[in-house]
Amino acid sequence: MITPDYITELAPNEIFVFGSNLAGKHGGGAARLAYERFGAEWGVGVGPTGQCYAIPTMHGGVEDIRPYVDGFIRYAEQHPELIFLVTRVGCGIAGFTDAQIAPLFAEARNLQNVALPMGWRR
Repeated sequence: MITPDYITELAPNEIFVFGSNLAGKHGGGAARLAYERFGAEWGVGVGPTGQCYAIPTMHGGVEDIRPYVDGFIRYAEQHPELIFLVTRVGCGIAGFTDAQIAPLFAEARNLQNVALPMGWRR
């Protein structure tokens, strides 16, 4: 599955996966959308929140993000009833490239309930 470029609404079983900061201050980018439209809680920067899943990307390099992506993948495996729409986590305000972040999601490519941005499935 491919994540749509623009997500404006979610079905009841869909989860918006976005890049956050550890403090859960969802002030810009996809995090702001998550907060304003999909129930992400202010102050929750990691894991499930509202109809979302937060992956912190603003606290270091790619290797600092990896454990949080791994945690997301485990969560998605445990919740096959949900569809996870992964945005270009870390590729906006955090300043990473798709080439840096996409490999972190390699294991998610095998999950039927995880949609990834165009190009991340390769």
